[in-house]
Amino acid sequence: MLSIVLFGAPGAGKGTQSKMLVEKYNLTYISTGDILRKEIAEGSEIGLKAKDIINKGGLVDDELIVQIIEKTIENSTTGGILFDGFPRTVVQAYILEGLLHRMNRRLLCLLSLEVPREMLIERMLNRASIEGREDDKKEVILTRFQEYDNKTIPVAEFYKEKGIYCPIDGVGTVEEVFSRLKEVIDKTLENAYRNIILFGSPGSGRGTQAKLLAKEYDLVYVSTGAMIRDEIAKGSEIGMLSQPYMEKGNNVPDLIAIQLIEQKIEENPNAKGFLFKGFPSTYVQAYIMDGILEKMHTSVTCMIEMKSNPLQCIKRLTQRSKTERRRVYDMDPEIIIHRIENYEHSALNVRSYYQNKNKYYSINSDAAEEVVFESLCKIVDEALKKA
Repeated sequence: MLSIVLFGAPGAGKGTQSKMLVEKYNLTYISTGDILRKEIAEGSEIGLKAKDIINKGGLVDDELIVQIIEKTIENSTTGGILFDGFPRTVVQAYILEGLLHRMNRRLLCLLSLEVPREMLIERMLNRASIEGREDDKKEVILTRFQEYDNKTIPVAEFYKEKGIYCPIDGVGTVEEVFSRLKEVIDKTLENAYRNIILFGSPGSGRGTQAKLLAKEYDLVYVSTGAMIRDEIAKGSEIGMLSQPYMEKGNNVPDLIAIQLIEQKIEENPNAKGFLFKGFPSTYVQAYIMDGILEKMHTSVTCMIEMKSNPLQCIKRLTQRSKTERRRVYDMDPEIIIHRIENYEHSALNVRSYYQNKNKYYSINSDAAEEVVFESLCKIVDEALKKA
């Protein structure tokens, strides 16, 4: 779900550009100014409270704004949200983060229209002569700029620290400015992380399908099992700590998995996204995964559970034990059963975690390899459209 903030001083042209962006990207337009003016025109209780504040060039209190925005987002059925006039303060920036997080959404970028102050004043005075807006009088304009300088500019620093602040030259024709906005949005969408989790029982075919999906969608394949086996082969400290767990078919301590995953991510700074296999495998690890990705200002795109008949899983693992691809835990039938039981024990909670986030999908992985892959691709394509 595409979520964008269009940012800039009064008179920067946010309203004009917003209408074009809404049409181009099928977005729900949330302009706190427009919403409040509508309430004022209707003479509602909210409108009466807001009228005096707006006419004096002040900012309406956050509680009122949040109620309006929350209702609008919940009723939205479009491909995303475009915020115009919100957030205007650092507090509102935190509020927006919380609102989007609660709805399992994330802000893609903040687009800031940069226009010289003298030009802004000229635009607003001209607008006042045409539209007769009370908040475009000279004395009110100066008050609004003072409010902007004192409270709104720090919002830019907030999003610069998050790495999603995008300054846009707001001088030029409407079409020229729109072209600049569109170019940045399209590039940001192209570079947005895609993070997929393949979840399932040992022997469900995750390894085979994960490699195929990673190649298909140009993702970095992150297999905790493979990384741990590499560490064991190297005789590293992590490998020596992990080996007893691996031999018994148990998960290694979470801290080891975190270190290896973060190392893999750091080694791939230009990655378009990651495909995770083997982690998370527990409810706690699902929280850990969110924490790891949050540090990158990204999140899980989808979690796909590959469901397979336990007997089929045992058969596959037994067959693998007779090949060069065998694992140390494939050699003992009791360990195979133990690993499958661990999955069954954890699956319900992990499944529920991602169901609650509307990011859970599942397929039957007992079909032919190419059929399973085709089904997985359809799910990924669907999830990417929603992301």
